[in-house]
Amino acid sequence: GDSVDVFRAVDPTVRWISIDLPSSAEVAERTRQDAEFLTFDGIRLPLGDASVDLVFCKQVLEHVERPLELVTDVARVLRPGGRFAGSTSQLEPYHSRSTGNWTPYGLQRLFTHAGLQAELFVPGIDALTLMARELSRGHAFNRWWSRRSPFNALVDGIGRLLGWDAEDRNTVKLQFGGQFAFVARRS
Repeated sequence: GDSVDVFRAVDPTVRWISIDLPSSAEVAERTRQDAEFLTFDGIRLPLGDASVDLVFCKQVLEHVERPLELVTDVARVLRPGGRFAGSTSQLEPYHSRSTGNWTPYGLQRLFTHAGLQAELFVPGIDALTLMARELSRGHAFNRWWSRRSPFNALVDGIGRLLGWDAEDRNTVKLQFGGQFAFVARRS
């Protein structure tokens, strides 16, 4: 439910529905009551067919036991032209019961099998910075969550010197990305 603040800063009238597993730490620790909060079985979203414009999934897919079934259900609840957007881990160290990490290609294949079309992959914090953060227990590297990480800055600098365009620089960043953001669309 923390992302609701970001969305409401853009549009205060946004209708936000948060959906979690009933046994999750997030449900047990939740105190806010300014949005709808539902639980589900990890596969079937408690929403009607073609009922939402956007499903937002921030750092969740690496924890999903049956991703194809879940993402297929995301496609079911999206209206035609609706978007599935969020972020996921790629080379991030194991955390909070993660079951696997995604590559952009693997996520693209998942979207295709689920009936969605991948539109965008954007690199996030790099894997080396995430590993250093884990080793330092977060103390020295937390600032890189809110700004461009050191490796990504290095790739941009070297890329400019070598004449790489933005796509080439992003490709290198995605190869070493600890996390990346995505957008997919239902046709």
